[in-house]
Amino acid sequence: MAGSVSFFVFLSLLLFSSICVESNGEGYISLDISNKGLDFMKEFLVQMAETSLVPLDLPKIEKSKHIPIIGTVHMVLSNISIDNIHVISSTVKAGDTGIVISVSGAYANMTMNWEYSYSNWWLPVPIADNGKASIQVEGMDVGISFNLTNVQGSLMLSPLDCGCSVKDIFIKLDGGASWLYQGLIDAFEGRLSSAVENAISKKLREGIVKLDSSLQSLPKEIPIRNIASLNVTFVGDPQFKDSSLVLSINGLISAKEAYTVPPYYHLFASLEHLLASIPLKDPESMVTISLHEKVLASASAVYYDANKMHWIVDKVPEQSLLNTAGWRFIIPQLYRRYPNADMNLNVSIYSPPHLIIKEHQIDLTVHADVIINVLNSGEVTPVACFSTAVSGSASPWISNNNLGGSIGLDELSLSLKWSKIGNLHVNLVRALISTALRTVILPYINLKLSRGYQLPTFHGYMLQNANILCSDSWIKISSDVASINQLFIS
Repeated sequence: MAGSVSFFVFLSLLLFSSICVESNGEGYISLDISNKGLDFMKEFLVQMAETSLVPLDLPKIEKSKHIPIIGTVHMVLSNISIDNIHVISSTVKAGDTGIVISVSGAYANMTMNWEYSYSNWWLPVPIADNGKASIQVEGMDVGISFNLTNVQGSLMLSPLDCGCSVKDIFIKLDGGASWLYQGLIDAFEGRLSSAVENAISKKLREGIVKLDSSLQSLPKEIPIRNIASLNVTFVGDPQFKDSSLVLSINGLISAKEAYTVPPYYHLFASLEHLLASIPLKDPESMVTISLHEKVLASASAVYYDANKMHWIVDKVPEQSLLNTAGWRFIIPQLYRRYPNADMNLNVSIYSPPHLIIKEHQIDLTVHADVIINVLNSGEVTPVACFSTAVSGSASPWISNNNLGGSIGLDELSLSLKWSKIGNLHVNLVRALISTALRTVILPYINLKLSRGYQLPTFHGYMLQNANILCSDSWIKISSDVASINQLFIS
């Protein structure tokens, strides 16, 4: 609806949309990834590795062996390729030095070409044969450890160790007189095992470098509706504790054209204190995100400075409130001077809204000037101006990936700033506005909020079983993450 409810909808969206920007104190975003969340990330990385590692080509292997009477036999294995890899079991652990991912009991399927040749002085022509082979690699263990550090506000991924070991390898020859040469080829098992181990280790290191490059390329600011920017630079090094990973992001919202990265030393000084004050995380959830109320304050200030807190209210659920006939018993002189004339309200917030996060709710105080305009013969005539202070509270919730809630009115104060229609009964006007807010406008807004606003998805993933909790100065969201396809199937 135009204008009306837009004023109050803005206040609600200021509360609820800021929750979507989850940030922690002094403008930080605190992201506490539990062991369950790390395991989810590990499964994602393992699945990605299973597909990105293959096909993996190995270098040609050659070997010469002297056999009595026969002479020197030259053997070559070529076009060696790992076609697929299957991971049976994997674990992840966060420690003091970084993150360790271990894979055990994996197996791989390979193919290759084989050939051999030998000649001797007593042979009229050289003897040669060739064919193909299939290879089964079993009992493959892979371990990789890496560290995360903060470099100028970006995350840097550094590999600490990477290794692969193969327990068994089985070669089956096809083509030629393969049954005759199986024993010769079996002599390559050791070199094949080493080639597989080296190739996988090298490929994994290359993968870490690519992943690090992706992390380095992440933006340090995110635009918000062409008005503001969200500072998403990382603050301090990631913390590894209690089998979890904690990341902190600046998170302050500033005017887009005035965006600057605040000095890090100021943020470092308060980080430990702020993190210590965050409500306890939910160990049963993959991730716990904590938002400090100062982020709401920064969003409020930016929208205020951008002159986005001004509305013309010309439609309300009870439209009679915007006609002088609806005010004839409250402001008789208004009706006498402008009988049955339509009206609108010019609402201007004259200071940034003040938000405080308390136990189970968010308190909001807004100071605004409200000018009553009469639409008379096509002209807009201001007739009176009231100064108002509105105090209310919001209780957010998350259900089925929808963010919703409810808003309540706590107190409304009103005073007359000026009037062109004589003295007004301010108490009667306040009573009418308060009644309209409680019985018409807020129920309409709460009906909208009860339907919820769908939270955005990220590359095919969304929140699952999310809970939201308001505590002293903090909003905490604990949630699992699941793929959209998985939720759709279930």
